[in-house]
Amino acid sequence: MLDGVSVSLEPEGQTPRAPFEIAAEVARNYTIDPRIPATVPGFDAPFFQAGLAGYSDGAMRLIARRHGAPFCITEALLDQTLINGGKGRRKEDPDLIASECGLGEVEDNVVAGLDDHPIAGQVMGTHPDEMAQAALILVKMGYDVIDVNLACPVKKIKKSNRGGHFLAHPQKAVEVLKAVREAVPKNIPCTVKMRRAWDDTPEMARNFESVFDSAYEIGFAWAVVHARTVLQKYQGFAKWEVLTDLVARRPDRIVMGSGDIWTAQDIFHMLHVCGVHAVSVARGCIGNPWIFTQARDLMAGKQPRLPQLHEQRDALLRHCLFAETIHGERNAGRRMRKFGIKFAAHHPNEQEVKNAFIQCVTMDDWRNVIEQFYGAASAPMGDVVGASF
Repeated sequence: MLDGVSVSLEPEGQTPRAPFEIAAEVARNYTIDPRIPATVPGFDAPFFQAGLAGYSDGAMRLIARRHGAPFCITEALLDQTLINGGKGRRKEDPDLIASECGLGEVEDNVVAGLDDHPIAGQVMGTHPDEMAQAALILVKMGYDVIDVNLACPVKKIKKSNRGGHFLAHPQKAVEVLKAVREAVPKNIPCTVKMRRAWDDTPEMARNFESVFDSAYEIGFAWAVVHARTVLQKYQGFAKWEVLTDLVARRPDRIVMGSGDIWTAQDIFHMLHVCGVHAVSVARGCIGNPWIFTQARDLMAGKQPRLPQLHEQRDALLRHCLFAETIHGERNAGRRMRKFGIKFAAHHPNEQEVKNAFIQCVTMDDWRNVIEQFYGAASAPMGDVVGASF
């Protein structure tokens, strides 16, 4: 499940991609738009980990950080839940998570690679005043950016006009954006996550443009645009040509792209084809934090490679430890299952490892499977060439 919607965690076929050599050349020569790190210090590469409902918790983010993700976004946190003191207060507090998973002091955690910054707290809700109140709670928790979700396609939130359902009601969407921007201190950037429209009708395309333009006029730093419609959910292909057209018609605005990013090569293909300023990595980084390492290798002119077994073992053990610290032993054992089946894809005995992870219940089960399949020192698996990674 992703965003409450049953979705494939594998690409449905593949849209045409540029040859590896072109993506590698784009990566070597790419310079991030200086407005991005000027707005969010530390956001130093043209890619980041998206907010993924049910996935992008503190454990996943800390693993992504260790592998080169320069910026992360939380899963969507409901405004009323934040206001009522529920999920988001402890389990999504970036500094508290780092403290519990690390050495206690913020400075020590930074040295240990457990710094969950820069980070955006993503908020989703219905009423402008409640969205503004929730955004302020996230500011007080130490988030560097406040991100408003106008993209989530879950059916159950339609009655409340949350997430992507706002794109069918542009004036209400603008009211929410105004309330959040007015409430959040001016030194804290606000951003917005959108889908390219509610559906493919001309009316909804106009609605998107109205909300998109209003966001920048209100003072939002950028929009992350997923190139599927809300009704499309996660089916079919993302329509990248919409991003290309949007960037061409709004050349002065920072626009970030999302949709069908499965490899490091895809990141630079989207940058090249669409002209977006950064790329949101979503399903493609589940159980695959090495997508960020590979992207940085490409930018450095290096040949990206598959993770060796000892690197997979290290990432899995750390992910398990962080999940157990944040969620407790019982919940962590269940939560790790959806990550394990994706981590298994990197193992030479993928199906056997996947089946073993599926059977895990307790954290001891997890550690035993990791010891069984990842315990021996691995021989180098070799560099990855072409478009195979």
